Amino acid sequence: MLATTAMPAAAQADEAASGDDATFRLGEILVVAPRRPEIEISGSTLTSDAVYTFQRDSLDQAAQLIPGVTAGTTGNSRNERLIYVRGFDRYQVPLSIDGIRIYLPADGRLDYGRFLTPDIAEIQVAKGYASVLDGPGAMGGAVNLVTRKPTKALEAEARATLNLDNDADYAGYTAFASLGTKHDSWYAQASYARNFTDHWSLSNDFTPTVNEDGGERDLTRTSDWRVNVKIGFTPNATDEYALSYTRQEGEKLAPIHATDPANLLRFWTWPYWNVQNIYFLSTTQLSDIAALKTRLYYNTFENSLDSFDTKALTTQTKGSSFNSAYDDKAYGGSVQLDLKPFTGDRLSIAFHYRSDRHREYQESFAPTHFIEPWQTDKETTYSAAVENSLMLSPTIELLTGFSYDWRDLARAEDFANGAFIFYPRKNGDAWNAQGQIGWTPNDSARLHLSVSSRARFPTIFERFSTRFGTAASNPSLQAERATNLELGGTLELGPVHLEGAAFYSFINNAIVSVRLASPPAPANTNKTENLGDADYYGVELGLTAQVTPRLQVGANYTWTHRSFSITNPTDPLEIVPGFQLTDVPTHKAFIWADWSPVEGLRIVPNIDIASDRTTITSSSSSALAPLYYRTGHYVLANLRIDYDLFENATIGIGGRNLFDDNYMLADGYPEAGRTLFASFRVRY
Repeated sequence: MLATTAMPAAAQADEAASGDDATFRLGEILVVAPRRPEIEISGSTLTSDAVYTFQRDSLDQAAQLIPGVTAGTTGNSRNERLIYVRGFDRYQVPLSIDGIRIYLPADGRLDYGRFLTPDIAEIQVAKGYASVLDGPGAMGGAVNLVTRKPTKALEAEARATLNLDNDADYAGYTAFASLGTKHDSWYAQASYARNFTDHWSLSNDFTPTVNEDGGERDLTRTSDWRVNVKIGFTPNATDEYALSYTRQEGEKLAPIHATDPANLLRFWTWPYWNVQNIYFLSTTQLSDIAALKTRLYYNTFENSLDSFDTKALTTQTKGSSFNSAYDDKAYGGSVQLDLKPFTGDRLSIAFHYRSDRHREYQESFAPTHFIEPWQTDKETTYSAAVENSLMLSPTIELLTGFSYDWRDLARAEDFANGAFIFYPRKNGDAWNAQGQIGWTPNDSARLHLSVSSRARFPTIFERFSTRFGTAASNPSLQAERATNLELGGTLELGPVHLEGAAFYSFINNAIVSVRLASPPAPANTNKTENLGDADYYGVELGLTAQVTPRLQVGANYTWTHRSFSITNPTDPLEIVPGFQLTDVPTHKAFIWADWSPVEGLRIVPNIDIASDRTTITSSSSSALAPLYYRTGHYVLANLRIDYDLFENATIGIGGRNLFDDNYMLADGYPEAGRTLFASFRVRY
């Protein structure tokens, strides 16, 4: 399975409901795909065992294992980790925890490096075809983190990992603990995860510069933790009600560009980056043919971006120094009615509602100290969806869906030159439609063909932000749309599992941030426009083989091509010539083996491979015009060795980038060199 397969949706749902694993099924999104018991990399899911085995402690690192998903970085002073799903970015692929969307209404700029994975039971990725039942915005797919659920009367787990840098010096740690209990009519679960990075080291092949002398990379300290608590009630075999609370807090520094001149360097930090969710999930069997699912939630997001004068991060006296704070709140929910009017048919009707309130202010220090008043944006988003699954024959399923999304902007304001700016309020609406036909001729083969047309509304940031005076606003920015096609399938040949997909996406009215070279904005600033059209297409392949009872091997490969054509700029002369899409490699692969030569010993070598990707120079000055170029190819050799001290206790050692490859994914921001770790895990 790569994104979707021909497994009947109703059958897959029944299979999931009957499962006895630690995945919180109420928190899943609809990924129409079969589940496999082995610890292998599939096209739509990644289990907690796989995350642990390959030592991927943040979402960007873990998602990179899945074919069609690429990890990257913003570079620049924001120091944000990214993931791309078949070329689609974080604006176009929403992120959820237990099906509840994590959305920053102002800018949508999620940092995937802040989302920890040790306490996650499963990472779900829907690619191209993301069900309309799961809500608006998924024009390129969807990512969902499913939390844990207990399976026994008493279960507990604790992990600790010591991280070492290139010189085997202390570099930080990761810790995780969970405690759960499950009974006939109720369950409870609590977990805590923490990741602290004191620093990371550059490759020994890195050539020192004026800004970075090599060795320990400056300003790479980060700290993140998350707690998740849930209590659930299961009064009978079909109904379930769960109340969950999740809070995560983080802080980080941001390394500076390795080669930019001093006047272009920015020294930014985030003293806090906090997300909190309270949500209620339920499923109720109303009758033999009807079931009701609900999701209610209240989310908050708070952060502060602080800019300093120098690398020492001690003074704020220049015009470039500031403190910028966000305070966001959202509440909403969804209701879904599933009907089975006759055998082989499922009709689902869903309605989503979300209300977002964003508040921000900025504190400036030059030429005089000034604190802006709070500025507020308010927006409400709705979605109504219907989906039908019909078995045309015992082996053929037809899945169709349609939704209508609309958005009401109640307030959009800014503050500049001592006065409030009230932006024009413009609402938006969009339709979405999709269909898939799946064929399952036998238990060993599945084939599917799907098409999906989905839209995505621009964020408040894209429409109104002037980005500290470096951009022009565009209140009339329209929704962008992607039409996704896919042909794929899976095949079981004894101990060998094969999977593959060919995909094509056409994006029109594409929302792009471009650099301007002439008025109305100052020279070489930015503007977000519906700039043109794009084509994304490629192939994904995967293989898993149980070679012997003690040896399993696997590999996956992704080829992605993206092209862009400027079709509707406001003024062609505004656009800096040569605009290109960035940050996604043409080729990406992952190869691994899981070998147990003797009882209790496990050796897992694995290799990350990627070709070059396009990046752009960070400078926007007239002396250093923006320049696109290719960089970032790597071959990273990784290894994990675990040994069971006794039945429920394991020690492990390993490392990533063992041959110390020196590479850079974004202009001026080299990646980490060799890293080592030692871990301990105990389970009850």
